[in-house]
Amino acid sequence: MPLIQLPLLSIYQLNNILEIQNLSKRYPGVQALDNLNLTVEAGSTFGLLGPNGSGKTTTLGIVLDVLKASGGSFAWFGQPVSRATKRRIGAILETPNFYAYLSATQNLKIVADIKHVSYAAIDPVLETIGLLSRRHSAFKEFSLGMKQRLALGAALLGDPEVLVLDEPTNGLDPEGIAEVRELIRKVADQGKTIIIASHLLDEVQKVCTHMAVLQKGKLKTSGRVDAILNQHDQVIINTEDLEKAFVFLQQLPQVKQIRKEKTELILSLADGFSSADVNQILFSQGIVLSQLTVRKKSLESQFLDIIRDQNTPAA
Repeated sequence: MPLIQLPLLSIYQLNNILEIQNLSKRYPGVQALDNLNLTVEAGSTFGLLGPNGSGKTTTLGIVLDVLKASGGSFAWFGQPVSRATKRRIGAILETPNFYAYLSATQNLKIVADIKHVSYAAIDPVLETIGLLSRRHSAFKEFSLGMKQRLALGAALLGDPEVLVLDEPTNGLDPEGIAEVRELIRKVADQGKTIIIASHLLDEVQKVCTHMAVLQKGKLKTSGRVDAILNQHDQVIINTEDLEKAFVFLQQLPQVKQIRKEKTELILSLADGFSSADVNQILFSQGIVLSQLTVRKKSLESQFLDIIRDQNTPAA
């Protein structure tokens, strides 16, 4: 019997949920997206970060097949968008709309009917979002945080593999923000892939494993959250051989930026090169440091560095 050769699964099909290639969107007089390339790995919590007007919502609208792209392509689960792929995705793109006088359960029954999902799935979802005890309460009685959690519950009906959330904490008070963040972490712990658009770096840092920064429709940087933020730490060194250290460090490709200020040198290092590496390599050159300090910038300062740096590579 001849062997039947099955097609090999690509690394993309195994590991990636969403792949965006050269995606563009143009409105009259506005380039909303400009050749965007992104990959979202399975199991990640991926933050799309950028100021208002950066192209975050446009990107989500296109990949959810709400908007049409002007150019480029995207694929979910290695396939073009289709009814089958859409059933594997839960999304919140706009302010959730529910019937004010209906209960949480009654509102989710309507959503279940639309999604062709059994009513038996409603109580487990309400338990996940922390509203099971309020399942008979009218939507109009809910706080903003509870309303947003119910919207997440609607997105979770049908047990999707991916959640897509556009500014999920927008307009919430601190308590509501904390509630939604905790829920996102809880859902992520179940192994689902989550894509979040936000203009708040603090929000992305607290819930996301990976991120991409957009500005005026262009990708500024992407990768693991910790790696991107660590790139903007500063290393400050003091030594009696300041001039010798300055000349030597300028020649190292791992030192992205260096400047001399009075009795100290201030460095920005490439990803994977640490302050300990600086100390060790200078010692090997006979340069002994009297002080070495790592200065972490505020989240706001790091965000501004990323969007201002026109030479930041897209990882």
